[in-house]
Amino acid sequence: MATSKEGGITKYASKTHPAVIAVWAALIAVAGLLPSVPIIGTGATFSISVALVPLAGVLFGPITGAVCAAIGGFLGQLVAPHTAWLGLGTFLIGTINALVSGLVTRRNWWLPVVITVIGMALWFTNPIGQQVPMFAIVVYGLGIIASIIGGIFAEGFLKGPNVFLKAVGVWLASFSGMIAAAAIGNYMGLIVIKIPADVWKFLIPVTPTERTLFSIGAAIIGVPLLIGLPKIGVYVGPLAEEEEED
Repeated sequence: MATSKEGGITKYASKTHPAVIAVWAALIAVAGLLPSVPIIGTGATFSISVALVPLAGVLFGPITGAVCAAIGGFLGQLVAPHTAWLGLGTFLIGTINALVSGLVTRRNWWLPVVITVIGMALWFTNPIGQQVPMFAIVVYGLGIIASIIGGIFAEGFLKGPNVFLKAVGVWLASFSGMIAAAAIGNYMGLIVIKIPADVWKFLIPVTPTERTLFSIGAAIIGVPLLIGLPKIGVYVGPLAEEEEED
């Protein structure tokens, strides 16, 4: 993973080999064939691939990771349409997830916060959302906190030698990405599915718990890759920027 010295969005351009990115996109797509985890109270399901989506941003950076997640997610919803709870637009949620996760691991906390705050503001424009203000305050508030902490510390954790801190860094980025994506996706759910207020009240503790577990899964998968892949010449993660320059 190499970073351009230019400003703006180009500084997040990844130089990870396209074949590696293609393989990860394929993993995201194929993971949709695995058993899905039900989202309690909604009748919808969460694909196991959600644990792989934020890692696209962590490993390849926010821009390349978002493209990887978009391709993998779009193909995955064609292969496993039962996971496409928002129709063909479902893959956009994973795209936001990877984008935010990548930004957090590259010392950018403000844009993830802006995305989450936008989702929170949209929540309060909907009559159903207005009936459950605590859902947005609690769930999205946790995402904002994770984004700020992760944006400050996650890159250092991932570059350091401590395995536990690496896992914490991946968890912070993944949780931030999943909550930011949920902030946008849930609003779409209010519009398209019209999930009732009573369900959202029930989901106030359930949603962050689910995202916590998926983020732990991302950390379990991601940390060995962050450690092992550079040893065989496949540079991923924030540390790869320094390794490739050397």
